[in-house]
Amino acid sequence: MKKFKIANLSLFALAGLLLVTIGLTFAVAALLMNINDRQEEEAAFPLQVVEIPEGEIDPAVWGLNFPVQYDSFSRTRENYGRTPYGGSEPYSKLERFPAMVRLWAGYAFSRDHNEDRGHHYSQIDQANTLRVELVSQPGACINCHSGETPQLIEEMGWETFNSTPYNELRDDLHFGSVCADCHDPETMALRLTRPGLINALADQGINWEEASRQEMRTYVCAQCHVEYYFQGENKLLTFPWSQGTTIEDIEAHYDSYGFTDWTHAETGAPMLKMQHPEYEMWTTSLHAASGVSCADCHMPYVREGSVKVSDHWVRSPLENLNAACQTCHRVSEEDLYDRVITIQNRTALLLHDTENALLAAIDTIVGAKNAGATDEELANVYALHRASQLRWDFVSSENSTGFHSPQEAARVLALAIDYARQAQLSALQITDSLATTAVND
Repeated sequence: MKKFKIANLSLFALAGLLLVTIGLTFAVAALLMNINDRQEEEAAFPLQVVEIPEGEIDPAVWGLNFPVQYDSFSRTRENYGRTPYGGSEPYSKLERFPAMVRLWAGYAFSRDHNEDRGHHYSQIDQANTLRVELVSQPGACINCHSGETPQLIEEMGWETFNSTPYNELRDDLHFGSVCADCHDPETMALRLTRPGLINALADQGINWEEASRQEMRTYVCAQCHVEYYFQGENKLLTFPWSQGTTIEDIEAHYDSYGFTDWTHAETGAPMLKMQHPEYEMWTTSLHAASGVSCADCHMPYVREGSVKVSDHWVRSPLENLNAACQTCHRVSEEDLYDRVITIQNRTALLLHDTENALLAAIDTIVGAKNAGATDEELANVYALHRASQLRWDFVSSENSTGFHSPQEAARVLALAIDYARQAQLSALQITDSLATTAVND
């Protein structure tokens, strides 16, 4: 009987010890979770070493409160080298792709066009390009190249800022891309600071202030990585999205009132120069349809200790495949790299074929003009030349070499080749007709 009581007491003691152990385990787990939560909160809302007032654009000041983000942002000044079709090492695209010299004949891009460096250099490289010396560019060019832009707009007014010559403002510019371009200094929430995109979205019935954080992770990039033009005598920076963002929509916008960037020096055709329509190309992609933002690939989330932050070293995902791609794609880095380069190689071949078709068209148009063809007789040929080169430029000036939307890039270049060959054939027919008329006379 005593043995039974002793056994029961031992069982009760073990049960009690077990309950105490479980309780302590839960307490420790709760404490650890609380510590982690506080660390995450501290990362989101760190100790404010300094107050960042509205209008503060020096990234170093923001970096006092956000050192992790600032450290990675500062790396945009580093040259991480070339990728097969991009990277951060500047080189002359005119030397690498000599067809561009003739395709842009008569336009400043035919004299100077280089591979971009990191965001740190956005104003430095603009100030040093030959294009600002060859052409009196408007202040509108500063919109995407300097963190001083919002302050200048507030001080000068939107219209005056855009129309003031760039060279009158360049000495007052000291920063490239800055934290304030994309973040509210009080809450660090993503925001838009450039009227070009704000106006374009409003025209489409979109209120960016109601956008989700994921949508904003694309919109802040679309402030600059887009096609744009300078509208009217005041050179207002405008996005040609009145009818949509596909190349056909953009073409229809320009054609609706006969907008022209320059007249081609060899053919005499009224031409359009595409800028860098990364956003427009992305809108047609599977990534866009799946809700993948620009920042997911170019500024992926990374771990710094127990903290998750966006990597502000904005660069090619090829340099960071693990964080940029493998979060979603469960395949090896080698397979991911090969997939990207396969797409880019195929797009590059299509671009080369389009360039050859355009050069053949240009030669044939020049031949028709030398044979006596008038501008009136060549009007349809000019339109085909313009339509073809517009599409080539849409893909060529979009900095992913097709990767942002492979199917769309291939579709657009197929049409570009078709239009160029139509222009060549039409010009040849006009030349033959003139020769026949001359013989008959």
